[in-house]
Amino acid sequence: MRPPRPWRYGPPGRGRRTGGPDEDGERGRPRWPWRSTVLLTAFVLVGSGFADHAQEGERVALDPVARVLLLASGAMLLWRRRHPVPVVFGSVAAVLLYTGAGYPYGPVFLTIAVACFSAVVSGHRHASWAAMGTFWAGHALIAQLLYRWLPPSGDAAASWNREIVIATWVVALVAVSELARTRREQWARERAERARAARRRADEERLRIARELHDVLAHSISVINVQAGVGLALLDSDPEQARSALTTIKAQSKEALGEVRQVLDTLRAPGAAPRTPAPGLDRLPELVEQAASAGLTVTVEGEPPHLPPGADLAAFRIVQEALTNVVRHSGSREARVRIERGEGRLRLRVDDDGPATGADAGGSGSGLAGMRERAAALGGTIEAGPRPDGGFRVLAVLPIEAEEDR
Repeated sequence: MRPPRPWRYGPPGRGRRTGGPDEDGERGRPRWPWRSTVLLTAFVLVGSGFADHAQEGERVALDPVARVLLLASGAMLLWRRRHPVPVVFGSVAAVLLYTGAGYPYGPVFLTIAVACFSAVVSGHRHASWAAMGTFWAGHALIAQLLYRWLPPSGDAAASWNREIVIATWVVALVAVSELARTRREQWARERAERARAARRRADEERLRIARELHDVLAHSISVINVQAGVGLALLDSDPEQARSALTTIKAQSKEALGEVRQVLDTLRAPGAAPRTPAPGLDRLPELVEQAASAGLTVTVEGEPPHLPPGADLAAFRIVQEALTNVVRHSGSREARVRIERGEGRLRLRVDDDGPATGADAGGSGSGLAGMRERAAALGGTIEAGPRPDGGFRVLAVLPIEAEEDR
């Protein structure tokens, strides 16, 4: 089976395959500008023929040497993307030789324009300026001094008005090339910024999904683990209590599967509306019941306020993760949740009396980090650590002033 040809990424020609009929097959190398070079060279040759007839008797007639110079000045442009500096100086040299030999003025100057434009756009600004300055100085030297010894015989010095016109043309050419270079660099920066923004959005979305999965699974698996232990311990001595533990496991696993499915649906259909509303503090009683089924008594102080969806989900997940940590890491079977709102802030405090069990409860250990990330995304803070009188405290402060009355 023939292996696929490699892809080339990035401007120019992003997303195109290399190795085509107009490329050299080397990864990342610029394409050969065959078509434009052939067309421009043909135009220079044909146009110079018309210029020869129009300037008959004034300039030296075209001969094989002139046609070789015209062909060389155009053919060099084939390398303008790979070696722009040698090409622009080579074009200047060929045109100065053509002009110094007394051949007709004509479209041969277009080759210098194209070579200069390519050199500036590719970033070789100073070399291009030097080449154009060399061209103007060389032309002025030929037209004002060397004409006495150069063909056609009897030629007079060119007027300085012509030199001013040529200088103006050179300056305009360089200015247009610089403008094109600036615009091209600006477009490249904008494309790079859009790519970085897309990567940031993708990273933030992956982090959000990871937090959601962690919070859902950590809480549910903790309850399931406790109930499974109860069921195993009471399977022979108290079958009815073991049945109750299994019922709790079934209900908790069903709920966890539903929430995980909702999170995964956002991966399959990004931007689609969720099938069920995101949880919020209005589900706090349900969370208390789940904690009770795991043997943890939770006391709630304060009424859950009406919050914007983002803040509501973050507040619920923070309380959920704090209670999960109590179930998994604390020897206390009681926890207190206090909800306060004031001065444009929501304060959530979760306390337990400890002590820490010291046992390895498994998990990734990223629960506190996830809570801090949720709070930071809203401009809030999380403080978590041992209390002076024993136990552990999680204190979350979330700003809600801008949207609390919606």
